[in-house]
This record gives sequence, C-alpha cells and structure tokens, in this order.
Amino acid sequence: MYAIVTQPLTFEEFLAWDDGSGRAFELLDGVPVPLSEPNANHEDLIQRLCAYLETYCQVQDLPYVARQSKQVRLKTEPGAKEKSRKADIVIFAREEWQRMKPLSSSAAAYIPPPGVIEVVSHNWKDDDLTKLAEYEDLGVLEYMIVDYAALGGIRFIGSPKQPTITIYQLDKGEYLPPRVFRGAIASNPVCSQICHSPQTRFLP
Repeated sequence: MYAIVTQPLTFEEFLAWDDGSGRAFELLDGVPVPLSEPNANHEDLIQRLCAYLETYCQVQDLPYVARQSKQVRLKTEPGAKEKSRKADIVIFAREEWQRMKPLSSSAAAYIPPPGVIEVVSHNWKDDDLTKLAEYEDLGVLEYMIVDYAALGGIRFIGSPKQPTITIYQLDKGEYLPPRVFRGAIASNPVCSQICHSPQTRFLP
C-alpha cells in the first residue's frame, strides 16, 4: 500500500511530509511506502545495540555516533525519483551529526554514512539481498546484518538455521566476502557484544 501524494517527493520533502497516521515510511520512487511495525524483541535489540555502540564510541573517543531508526538517502541516477531506507541503526560520522544539530530539518543520512546495521525480520530477503546491493551502491563502508532469530535463508545463516551476524566491508566500491558469526555468540545479549568485538570499522 502506498501513501497518496499529488506528485513525487524529493528526499527533503519526504522528511518534512507527515500523513498524520504516526506510521513509519520509506521513499520509493518519490512515493512514501508504509513499513510494518517491529515486534518487541526486534525493537529491544535495536535499542540495546544502538546504546552499546554509542557508549563504545564515546568511551573510545571514536569519530562516530550511533542512532536508531534513521532515514538513509539511497543513490539515484540524475533526474530519477528519489528513494530512501529507514535503517534500524545508522552510524554517522560525528562531524556530519554535529553539522545537522543546528538545522531545523530532520536528522537523516543525507550523504552515505560510514555504517548501517539492520536487524532481520520476516522479510529477510530485503536485508540479505536488496539492501546489501543498495548500501554497496551507495558506498556505505560497513553493513552489518543481525539475524538473532535465525529467520534468513540457509545460504546466509547455514543449515540447520542458526542466529547469525554478517559483516560486509567496502573495498574499492565492492563489498568483500563477509565475516560471519553463527550460533550462541550471535543470539544475544547484545549479540555477545557484537561477537566479542570483532575488528570492524567501529569496534576494536
């Protein structure tokens, strides 16, 4: 189901748009598309992951900030209608976050963010396939997929299916083969502190 708009919206217009329903939306070819609401476990994990990452970046004085449920402007060809994703967690460069703080417009990833984290729900193909291609094309340096409930396809999380964290890192415009963590280490709490803090761009 699509929202009714009289003409395609730009990304900035979409951020200021409100249909009054209180629902979350993404932008698809200039048209707002409503999102299904996450369940409680999904939402709790996003909150805990974001809090962990934000605290870690502060303690280690890393130049990043973690924020949950933020819009990410996707790459579009010149003249094409704009698109966005509402990512579960966006890792912003601290400088970019500070730049947005005085502005009255919504805080969002107007430029490619250093990192994005998606927690898998039942539409796992979006996270494992579609968003993977979108974030790679956009130039997101690191994309982490957290499948704590083992919902994804067996080619991504193994057989038998296991809770899995998959980490993609960008190199010369392409994602390298991912590092994958499966089993109890990826099932929580806070995904075993992001798999005992593997060497990512945001963790030691």
